[in-house]
Amino acid sequence: MTDAFVAGLLAGYGVAVPVGAIAILVIGLAARTSIRVGAAAALGVATADGLYAAVAVLGGAALAGLIEPVAEPLRWTAVAVLLGLAASGAYGALRHRRDQGRVAVTDRSLGTPARAYGGLLALTLLNPLTVLYFAALVIGRQAAVDWSAGEELAFVAAAFGASASWQLLVASGGSLLGRLLAGPRGRLATALVSSTLIVVLAVELLLR
Repeated sequence: MTDAFVAGLLAGYGVAVPVGAIAILVIGLAARTSIRVGAAAALGVATADGLYAAVAVLGGAALAGLIEPVAEPLRWTAVAVLLGLAASGAYGALRHRRDQGRVAVTDRSLGTPARAYGGLLALTLLNPLTVLYFAALVIGRQAAVDWSAGEELAFVAAAFGASASWQLLVASGGSLLGRLLAGPRGRLATALVSSTLIVVLAVELLLR
C-alpha cells in the first residue's frame, strides 16, 4: 500500500509541477479574480489528473491477463516512454518553448468558480500526454507486479492529492509566486524538477 501511495505522489507531482499554459492560466485567474476562482481552477486540473490516473489503473487491471505473457518487454517499453517524456520536457524547457494555444482565449470566460473548474478540467483532459504518462506508469507496474484494489485506489488518491496540493499552492501564491514560476527561470526549474521525478519513477520501475 505504501509503495502504491508513494508512486502516486511522485506521479502526481511529476505531471503537475511543470509550469506551462495551464498553470499560467491558473496563476492569472487567481491574480485577476479571487482565490476562490483560482482554487476552483486548480481543483479542475487536479481532477483531470486524477481521472487519467484512474483510467490508467483500470486499463492496466483489465489488461493484466494479456500483460503477463509479455511482461518484460512491456516493462522496458514503459521505462522508455517515461524517459522519453522526461527528456522531452527538459529539452522543451531548455529551448524556452512557450505553449499558449487557446488557453488565453478562454481566460475571459472563467470568472466564476464553477466556470473555472469546468474550463480547466476540460482543457487538462485535452492533453493526451497525460494519459500516456499514467498509462506507461501503471501498465509498467502491472507488468512487474500486480497491485491489489486497495493499492490501485491509493495510487489514484495520491496522484490526485499531489496534483491538487501543487495546483492550489500555485493558485494561492497569486501574482508574486506567479511571476516567479511563470518567468523563464521558473518554468525551466519546474520542468527540470518534473523531468527528474519522472526519471526517478522510470528507474524505480526498471529496478523492480
